[in-house]
Amino acid sequence: MTIFSKIVAGEIPAYKVAETVEFLAFLDINPLAEGHVLVIPKKEIDYLFDLDDETYAGLQIFAKIVATGLRKAIPCKRIGVAVIGLEVPHAHIHLIPMNNVSDLNFSRPKLSFTPEQLEATTERIKDALRI
Repeated sequence: MTIFSKIVAGEIPAYKVAETVEFLAFLDINPLAEGHVLVIPKKEIDYLFDLDDETYAGLQIFAKIVATGLRKAIPCKRIGVAVIGLEVPHAHIHLIPMNNVSDLNFSRPKLSFTPEQLEATTERIKDALRI
């Protein structure tokens, strides 16, 4: 069972910003930027392109919805999208608020936020998604 499956099962806490029956979006705890979100299918599949077509399409649509709220909540030029897939063997999409291309450089040092800051960011994103 991956760390993401443990989050889905409620065994590990997460800063959840959006959830459906099939998908979950939560803050990355090692973010490149404030509001860095991971979007996952709840079904544990290692590789994004091994998802069945319906789940893959649904994940992309869910990511688009989350990205729209994220852009309203976090001042930025764009929401960058990255699929690396090496860190956790569970398909996931990174949504990263960005102002320039270097904001998507995964070799940069990760940022650190307090639990209070993460909670505040979570609430801002949730509020933007309700609009």
